[in-house]
Amino acid sequence: MPELLAFQDAFVAAIGGQRAALSPWLDDTDHPGLTVYRNTIAKGCVDALAANFPTVQSMVGEDWFRAAAALFAREAPPTSAALLDYGAAFPAWLERFPPAAELPYLAGIAHLDRLWTEALFEAEAPVLDAETLSRLAPEGLADTQLALHPSVRFAAFEAGLPSLWRAARDGAEDLDLSETPETLLLVRRGQATACRVVGLAETAFLRACRDGLTAGEAAQAAASADPEAPLASLFAALIADAVFASPL
Repeated sequence: MPELLAFQDAFVAAIGGQRAALSPWLDDTDHPGLTVYRNTIAKGCVDALAANFPTVQSMVGEDWFRAAAALFAREAPPTSAALLDYGAAFPAWLERFPPAAELPYLAGIAHLDRLWTEALFEAEAPVLDAETLSRLAPEGLADTQLALHPSVRFAAFEAGLPSLWRAARDGAEDLDLSETPETLLLVRRGQATACRVVGLAETAFLRACRDGLTAGEAAQAAASADPEAPLASLFAALIADAVFASPL
């Protein structure tokens, strides 16, 4: 058994390009079988990245994307056999990828694609719905910490990148990047990820909840961010979005 484990580790290293790792079992020639295996794995990585970052691919084209994905896969091979979650480092990699320098928003688009995947595969948890909320004592709600559902993700930008991302993901041909700051909220509903653009007040409320503040403190933060925001309807919309985990 120890030798089998050693061979498995050596085989993985050889697939990654360290041919000498298999020298106790094979000579140092580049065996065609290993090359085929490497090519199969590389194609699997590129296909997984295309599935996990569809908006990026739609904006740069398939040829550009697959060439970049192949380079990324060579630098950051998967650490797990399951590729559904592959590509966590891809957005940051695009930030320093020279051919992407002319597309400064591309890393942000990749980041939103990544958040979509994270929301989709996050853990299950009971949701705080209107019925559950009605069982909480009204006088104690302000002092209650409202934990975000595990699938919740949100990202704020100084420009309208969320709207650009949504338009590109929906297949729109005319894509414009506005200068209006926007935040994208994502949360899994059933077996699918839902998203919407939220304003300053919702963003402040979500940040406060994420940081462990009470509902009352979150409401104060939202009011400070946007004094004109209707807090009651804002809270109702977040409840309808299934953003909070149930405390019961």
